[in-house]
Amino acid sequence: MNGPDEWDGRELPGSPGERPRIPSPRSAAEDRGPLPDAPPLPVAEPDGLNGTEPPVAPVAPVILPAPAGAPPHRILKSLLGAWALAACSAEETAAVEAHLTDCASCADEALRLREAVGLLHPADSLDLDPLLRSRVLEGCLGRRPARIPVPEWATPYDAETAKLDALLRDMGAAEWRAPVRLRWFEGERPVGRETTVAGVMGHLMAVDGLVATALGLTDPLGTAAPPGAPDPLIRTETFWRAADEKQSPLATHAPWRDQSSALIRQVSFAGTKVAELAVPYGDFRLPLRDSFLDRAFECWVHAGDIAEAVDYPYEPPAAAHLHQLVDLAARLLPSALADRRRAGLAAPPQRLVEAGAPGRTLHLEVEGNGGGHWYIPLDSPAALGTPEHTVAQIALDSAEFCQLAAGHISPEEVAAGQHGERDAIRDVLFATASLSRL
Repeated sequence: MNGPDEWDGRELPGSPGERPRIPSPRSAAEDRGPLPDAPPLPVAEPDGLNGTEPPVAPVAPVILPAPAGAPPHRILKSLLGAWALAACSAEETAAVEAHLTDCASCADEALRLREAVGLLHPADSLDLDPLLRSRVLEGCLGRRPARIPVPEWATPYDAETAKLDALLRDMGAAEWRAPVRLRWFEGERPVGRETTVAGVMGHLMAVDGLVATALGLTDPLGTAAPPGAPDPLIRTETFWRAADEKQSPLATHAPWRDQSSALIRQVSFAGTKVAELAVPYGDFRLPLRDSFLDRAFECWVHAGDIAEAVDYPYEPPAAAHLHQLVDLAARLLPSALADRRRAGLAAPPQRLVEAGAPGRTLHLEVEGNGGGHWYIPLDSPAALGTPEHTVAQIALDSAEFCQLAAGHISPEEVAAGQHGERDAIRDVLFATASLSRL
């Protein structure tokens, strides 16, 4: 098809279907630079017959050229938008403002642009508020309570898996292959393991499978599940070995999301009856309610590892959820301390304490969101920690305490407020780091 200005035989005058010819718009004369000076008018000679001078024609106004070095009008006019947004350089700003004193049309345009800029709103972040989901759910449930509510101890896992799912949805195949270093603490030193984002999700799915099998759901490892005690490290390595290298790394996302949704649905229908169901973790067990908090904590920690690998900001859990996670770590400290004593990594107890009786206590103060006060028995995991028997105190920020419990920082690096028995403080800090694992 011919364009509007192409020859098709209908432009000839008098031809059939003749159409009017519309000229294209022309630029203003001043847009091509300053106009030339008007030629001087001829000087009239006196009339020789009567000695009078002939009438002089009116003189056209002379437009002076732009000052030397000043940009032409069309350039200055194109800068008005940037000038209104204060985005011009100092030289451009001076040139535009000097031009506005002489050009009425540009001055009017500049005034309109400045008024329009005043109506603009500041740019908002494209990242959603991390508390938006909980506020929406709270508002919905306030109007219409859930017929089958999620148990309170499962809500941190529900929230953290939803946050991680939202992060994974925006990632491409290259980001799924981004290298990630998993870190934890063993004995007296930190250790690590190199993997990818896809490998981290495989690890989460393999260990979440311990909770799934305890609830009667399908094991994500299937027939490849290792026999004997269900150790998280062995299950993870089994999953990594069974992974098909030719398979897209994104293939882990959907099974993990389906498994986490199935876990929440299963405990919601089961209600409080399953809260104390034992979930084996190799050489120890956790009740289901604590196991869900453990899985929420690990989901948040590894989501942070993924976000760091792909250079994306990631928010901590909501304060109420973070308090539950800190509380779990504090409740596990007496057993972790006893395990280190049996391994010869902590000082022996100073005296025997009967179960339920008060004994030497360390006051753990966690500050910030999710913080609180915990009293850790030092001589026996079955003893009772009390303020009256406090012999040492540690004050930590909640984020730093969680990083220590995740094995991301060592006890020597912790900027803790410390007071009291030095050995008790050291043993508790190292016991906190020993809570971490792959």
